[in-house]
Order: sequence, then C-alpha cells, then structure tokens
Amino acid sequence: MTTTENPTNAPAPEIGRDRRRKEDRRLITGRTRWTDNQAITGLLHLSIVRSPFAHAEIQGIDTSAAKQVPGVVGVYTAADIGADAVQLPCAWPITKDMKAPQRPALAGSRVNFAGEGVAVVVARSAAIAKDAAELVEVDYAELEPVLDMEDALKDGATLVHPEIGTNANAQWVFDSGEAGSGGSVAEALSAAEKDDDQVVIHRRFRQQRLVPVFMEPRSTVVDPTGEQLVMWSSTQVPHILKTMLALTLGLPENKLRVIAPDVGGGFGGKIAVAPEEVVTLLVARKLGKPVKWTETRSESLLTAHHGRDQIQDLTIAVTKDGIIKGLDVKLLADMGAYLGLVGPGVPILGAFMFNAIYKIPAYRFDCTNVFTTKTLTDAYRGAGRPEATFGIERMMDEVAVELGIEPMELRRKNWIKHEEFPYTTVSTLTYDTGNYEAATDQALQMFDYDGLRREQQERRQRGDVKQLGIGISTFTEMCGLAPSRVLGSLDYGAGGWETASIRMLPTGKAEVVVGVSPHGQGHETAFSQIVADKLGIAFEDVEILHGDTQSSYRGLDTYGSRSLAVGGIAMVKAAEKVIEKAKPIAAHMLEASEDDLEFTGGKFTVKGTDKGVGIADVALAVFAAHDYPEGIEPDIDAHATFDPENFSFPHGTHLCAVEVDTETGFVHLHKYVCVDDVGTVINPLIVEGQVHGGLAQGIAQALFEEAPYDESGTLLSGTLVDYTLPSAADLISFDTANTATPSTTNPLGVKGVGEAGTIASTPAVVNAVLDAVRQYGVKDIDMPTTPFRVWTAINSAKGTAGRGDEADVASPGAGLGSTASDISKGDTQGGHL
Repeated sequence: MTTTENPTNAPAPEIGRDRRRKEDRRLITGRTRWTDNQAITGLLHLSIVRSPFAHAEIQGIDTSAAKQVPGVVGVYTAADIGADAVQLPCAWPITKDMKAPQRPALAGSRVNFAGEGVAVVVARSAAIAKDAAELVEVDYAELEPVLDMEDALKDGATLVHPEIGTNANAQWVFDSGEAGSGGSVAEALSAAEKDDDQVVIHRRFRQQRLVPVFMEPRSTVVDPTGEQLVMWSSTQVPHILKTMLALTLGLPENKLRVIAPDVGGGFGGKIAVAPEEVVTLLVARKLGKPVKWTETRSESLLTAHHGRDQIQDLTIAVTKDGIIKGLDVKLLADMGAYLGLVGPGVPILGAFMFNAIYKIPAYRFDCTNVFTTKTLTDAYRGAGRPEATFGIERMMDEVAVELGIEPMELRRKNWIKHEEFPYTTVSTLTYDTGNYEAATDQALQMFDYDGLRREQQERRQRGDVKQLGIGISTFTEMCGLAPSRVLGSLDYGAGGWETASIRMLPTGKAEVVVGVSPHGQGHETAFSQIVADKLGIAFEDVEILHGDTQSSYRGLDTYGSRSLAVGGIAMVKAAEKVIEKAKPIAAHMLEASEDDLEFTGGKFTVKGTDKGVGIADVALAVFAAHDYPEGIEPDIDAHATFDPENFSFPHGTHLCAVEVDTETGFVHLHKYVCVDDVGTVINPLIVEGQVHGGLAQGIAQALFEEAPYDESGTLLSGTLVDYTLPSAADLISFDTANTATPSTTNPLGVKGVGEAGTIASTPAVVNAVLDAVRQYGVKDIDMPTTPFRVWTAINSAKGTAGRGDEADVASPGAGLGSTASDISKGDTQGGHL
C-alpha cells in the first residue's frame, strides 16, 4: 500500500448543513417494513377482548361460541396463559413507600379501566380473530368508578385497588429550604402577606388528559420457532423491552431478540412494556407458532397510555414592582388505573422546571400521584416539562395582569442574565449556558411585537368583533435524559448512558451501530453527518444500524431528547477511538512518528509536509494485514459509551398572536414566531421539522385535543372523529429561527430539540387567547380552549362582571378588572369558567 502525495482538500463540513433525510425515500415510497408488514410462514393473528366497564368484577367468561368459529385456533383467558400472574414493570419507584399494585397482562378477577383486556382470540386471520372476539361473553358485576382525583383521596372513597388501602400512589416533595438551595417558601409567603409592598397570588390550572396519537398503531409479532425467541415491536425502547421481558417473564435474555423496525411515531406513547406485547409472547410460546397483534385506532385511543392529566395549584409571592420572592406548587397527577414504566416519575421531572428561567429564591413542590379507573398515564412528548412550563408561564401572565406590568417586562425583571451562567437554580440544577435576552430580542423583532400591541389596542378601542390576543412563553427545559448518577438519586430504575460502535469496512465505508432507536427524528441522516465530519469520509459512505438488539446489543433507546445529546456524543467518542487506533498504523505506513502526525479531513499527514495517508487507506491496510506495526492488532473498529455529567438546557422565546371571534368563540392563529436555542445545529432542516412538529402538538393541546370520560368511566374520544387532531388547515406557517449558545456538557455543544416546540407553545397560545378576552372579565379558560368554552367564558363574564372601562382595556397585558389597584392581599382571584 502506498501513501497519498498531495492529499486533496478536505470535504465540506457536514455539521450545520441542510441534508434531506436518508430514510425518507423508503418511508414515503412504502418500501419500508413496519412491524405489521412482517410476513412469517404460519403466522397467526391475535385479538383482545376488552372490558366495556371502567370498574367491575369478572364473574365468568364463556368462550365456547368463539371457539366454534372456523379459523379460530384458540381462545384464552388470563388464567389459561398465566397473564394474570404477570406483574408488568414500573421502573421508577419515586418514594420508598410508593404503592405499586399488580398490573397483569390480562385481568383475571377485576377490571380497572374501560378497555382492559380480559381474554384473547387467536385465529388464522385478523378479521376472523376480531369477529370471534365479539362472541366471547363476559359476566361483569359493575363497581363504582373512580374518576375525580380530589374525590379519590377523600375518606371513604371507592378504592381502585382495595388491596393497597388507598388511591394515593405516592407523595413526592421538594423544598428549597430543606435542600439548602434557597429559602423557605412558607416564610416567603408569610412575609409577603405582612408586607404592603408584596402580594400573594393563587391560581389553579388544569392539564387535560391527552393521547399521543402516533401515526403507526402499536403492533407486535413474536416468533418462538427458532433457537431464539424473536419479537418485532413498534417500540421506542427495544433494549429496555428486551431486558424487562426477560426479568418479568423469567426468560433467558441471551435467547431473546427484540427488533424495532421502522417505527411510525412515538411521542412517548411507545416507551411501554405493553400488556399486549407480553400477551402476544405468552400465546406464541403456548402454541409454538408465530403470532401477531396490531391494534385498531380505537384500541390505541382507548388503551395505549395517555399523557398529562394534572391539577396544578400554584401560589406565588411577588413584590408590587414584579420581583418573585417565592413559588409554591401543589400537584395532583392522575396515574390512571396502573403504573406505567416511568409514569410515577413523569410529574417529578416537572419539579425541576417550574422555576424555569427565573431567579426564584424560595420554592416548594409537592406532588401526589392518584389512582383512578382510567387508562394509565405515562410519558408524552416533554414528559413533565410541558406541564411545568405551562404552569409557570401562565402564572407569569397572571402576575403581570394583577400588577399591571407589561408581561414581557415582568419576565425580563426575573430571568437569569446571560452573564450569570453557569447558574445553579433553586431546584438544584446547574444551567451551563444560555442567552434568553438574545433569543427574546430576535423573536420580538420577527414578531413585530410593538406593532401588534398597537393593533390590539386599536381593535379594543373600536370594539371589533375579532379581538387580538398576544401570548408569550419564555422557556427552558432539561433534556438529554441522563446522567446516570442523577437518575439514580431519583430512584430511576436504569442509567442514562448511551453507546455507539463504528466498524470501518475495507473500502473505507463506515457502519455505525447505535443504541438509540429512531421513530421519525432523522437519526440516520444527522448521525451520518456527525460521523462523516469526524472521520472525514463522505456522508453517503456512512450507514447507521439500529433497533435490533442482536446487532445493536447495548443501548438505552430514545426518549427525553437524548438521542443527539447522549447517543450522538457516544458516536463522537467512538470516532475519536477509531482515529487513535488508526494512528500508529498510519505512522507505520508513512514511516513517521505518531507524534508527528495530525489528522484532518479524513487524512493523517506528517506535520510540515504534504505527505499523508487517508483513513480509507488505513482501513484497507488493516484488512490486508500484510504490514502493520508489531504489537498492534489489525483492527481500527471502536466502541464507546457516553454518560454525561449534566443535562442539556435548550431554551427559547415563543410569541403567539390569535384572533378571537367574540360572537362565536372561534380562535384563529394569526401569527406564531419562535426563536429557539438548541446549541450547535447538526442539520437545520431536521431542526426546523422537529420544531414545527412540536409546535403542532403543543398548539393542539391549547386549542383542540382532550380525552374526557363520562360519569361511568367511558372514554368519550374513542375515535378520531371525537379526538380532535389539527389538520394543516387548522394551523398557519410558523416563523422560526435559532440562536446558539453551545452546551458545555458535551463536545459537540448540542442540546435537545425534539420536545422544545411542544413544551413552549401551549402556554403561549393559551396566554394569547386569554389576552384577547380578559377585557370582558374572563379569568381563565380550561384547555382545550374550544369555541364553545371561549364563547361561554366571554358570555358568563359579561353577565357577572360587565365590560369595564376603557383605561383598563387600553393597557396591553394588564387585563380588565385586575389592575394593580384591585389587588387585595392574600385574596387575588383566579378560578375557572
């Protein structure tokens, strides 16, 4: 092998470059293989018989009619396959005394939510299985449902799980006074009550229950016929699923393989170890044949885990000139009927974010998780951080209204300044970098904030039917879920590290095996860009392998915006190891000392000369192994594991303008601007797409989506006719931009982006809606702010409070009926309409 004289110029950098996604060709042309597409000889199909009742005793199950249907292979109750003896895992016991009732894969004696599985039918086609399932007769004795969290905690309340003696799952408290990170909230509130220059403001907010509504329904195929038991699943967590199945069912982990093929969306909704996955596995083992289960859309809405569902009681002490002195947060969080994989810990993630970007000297967070007879809740895009951001950003607007301070000015008075980073917050997190001023200034300019405020005042003075409202959300979030030591201190059941391996092929191409598993984020593209830059090879010459626990044998999967900030850095570390392993071989080829070599643009060169050898040349030399240094293995492949020392903290400023038709209550998005700081941007096109998708979901919570139950515990939004997702026609074009303060917690300087849009947008929109109608005396509107709710709020307020005077109407952000002169100490008014 000869060296390369006069090496060519290095390729253009990939990081920071717009690249169309590699994976899109197969995804949009239908050439991919979803779990439901898996075709195996002799495949059987499974359908689940589900309870129509929210709470009932099972007194008998008659399967005889279903067994007689031609094509039916078997009909099984929980006892037949041992599904009632299974304890599905919860990986986050947030307190030592947390109540964790058994969650069976199928109910054996009692159902605890409408949709819980009680039996399964296995047949030669999905249609036969579904039809036969309707013939299974179950004798239920109805019990009283448990639906209201506050009622569930009262003495004498019906218990979801009588065996644990309470409907309270756990109470988790953080107090800055006790933690030593700040003062006592009790003292701050007491002092404010006695100080004429301070006020105490109370508000209650409701985070409605939501459904993730991923595009691809959940699906599982299990083949038990080979030496390994193989499961295909539309999961976000193939590695965690494999480990948990082995532990839960007592299977030898080395004989279990889990494959997540292309997965059509997750948003947290596919992080579960789902009862359907367990049931499919149990049935496949019982029959010794491959079995598939794929849910219908209604099953997905009814039984795939839900998100959010909190009652937030917030109390804030603030000086009359707008300086926050203390924040007290009390939460009730609905767990539903059982505990999900990380469900109990989801509200706890919010505990570290209620203080947001603000310098709050005293803070207390008190959360009680509650069991009800509803579908369980677990992580949904943002997982605890959107709930917290909503609470504090709504509260900042409420303070601004009460004090008569312009809402952006109030935020400026309290946020952490860019020169104060790194900054340790009252909730004990250390924010490494940020520049809230830069993001806000750019957003205000793009939005024409002053011009829209003038237009708002003009519309109010004219008494227009369509009133303009302006909403603000200045946010930060903790993401890149890790580090392991921090997760351990919170009693989380796993680590936060991530792995990557790089295999250098003889032709100079690279195969990169990653532990994170994509479900629409563009991993294959962005990761290829990173590796291409680090190794100096072509973008097209990098192949990303993922989602199969046999080829990618180690990893902790995808959630919490961790893929890039944790998994991406593992790739960087692996690439650095490849270069270090290649260096002595390159030195041998160049007849030079290792100390005299430098690596750039994919080539090792001798310092001060134009003599060099490419990484591809080294890879081929290693493959041939004809001539390499003594004591060196002919191998430059590398593996790395990265466990960050801190989270990453993206931030941004989101501004929303809405038009509210005061005669119909209809809310129209008028303008939306956001400037996000996600650190170093790998692929601007992908970042913009992630922000747009996040905005759609956050705006949908504010305006459209809700999963309500009736008084019997029946879900009222069991189809997409009833669960209102926005279409493109319901949204507008968003104006997005980025500032960049690179993270110091990883060598790329990256922060997460997958959840930012969802976290920030919901309070921006709700603040805008309320800003449009406060002049009529409206105090609050529960989400989603549907036309009916907005219309009802306006007319109810007009009927009780009147419209008020022009002085208050003309004060942007001050809101009628709640100016500084109206404040009564300890008795400021909130509430719902």
